Amino acid sequence: MWMMTVHSAPLWLENIFYRLTLPGAMESDCSVPDPPLVDGLRFRRIRIPEDYANIVAIFSASSAEDRLEYTDTAEDVSKYYSDLANCDVHRDILFAEVNGKAIGYTRIWFIEKSDEPGFVFQFFIALVPEWRGKGIREAVLAWCEIRIREIAGTMPDGATKEIIIWVGEAEREWRSILDANGYRVVRYGFTMVRPTLDNVPDCPLPPGIEVRSVKPEHYRKIWDADVLASQDAWLHLKAEEEWYRNWMSGRQFQPDIWMVAWGGDRVAGAVQNYIDGEENRVFHRKRGWTENIHVGREWRGRGIAKALIARSFALLKEKGMTEAALGVDAMNPTGALHLYKKMGFVEDRRSFTYQKQVGDIGR
Repeated sequence: MWMMTVHSAPLWLENIFYRLTLPGAMESDCSVPDPPLVDGLRFRRIRIPEDYANIVAIFSASSAEDRLEYTDTAEDVSKYYSDLANCDVHRDILFAEVNGKAIGYTRIWFIEKSDEPGFVFQFFIALVPEWRGKGIREAVLAWCEIRIREIAGTMPDGATKEIIIWVGEAEREWRSILDANGYRVVRYGFTMVRPTLDNVPDCPLPPGIEVRSVKPEHYRKIWDADVLASQDAWLHLKAEEEWYRNWMSGRQFQPDIWMVAWGGDRVAGAVQNYIDGEENRVFHRKRGWTENIHVGREWRGRGIAKALIARSFALLKEKGMTEAALGVDAMNPTGALHLYKKMGFVEDRRSFTYQKQVGDIGR
């Protein structure tokens, strides 16, 4: 499902995060440990809203080298950053600039675990390619770890605290920095592509299960079913209300082309298809995405996922698409990778999951 980021926060968390609801933000230089000697280099806090365009520019500049296929707009970023979960925008975001031009940034957030007292910290460090290899990312990484240790110090002593980062295979410089700083690869995943929407197998739904058109009153049920199914994945995380709002406000939210299977009045499974027109325009393709594939535990093993994926292929082809894609944790205990291969998907890009215990920072 998503990670891609705890119910109402307890009082002891209120002093370390809050949601941004008004334009404008504090701007100040920010101290970074052992900054590299780069002329004109400065680290600062976020400026809102002008830094939304800088975020787009930084990722766009990195897209080809890192195989990011990034097509977000400043409006997309604005929507997402206006409703962040567990991230203090004034303290957990850092920009690097050289002679006044933004060249990189980082954002830190955390997620509460649902199966044990614990927290997962996450961050990324985006840096345009021409400024890599100069020690900038290493300095920002040190800043991130100091901030994470500060936040973790406010959390209960008995809770587990770890850092989880997803990194693409093509991000070689970033991977080498993580390797050198005590992060270790614990899992890997793929972006997979089915290069044709022809030759779709006949996969009927089991008796008693039917596909219905999605209506607004179904959104929460589908979301809750997805959240519940995700608890059988590797990380068991509490879903934030901000995630739900971001899910509905993003351009990938296209319920008119979802495939949702119902067993009575309950969601048995779903494929949340979407077509990203901007992405297809930029990369000169006709791709539909078959994402957030989930089947409830009691309905698994009956061919529901296969049937919904096959129907999704037919629908995407009807919409003019020529290929389908999805992302998968290759070590998912539900056997998703095997299913997707059977349905004609092949590996396109590989990514790695890096992990480090907060207690190991500084060792």
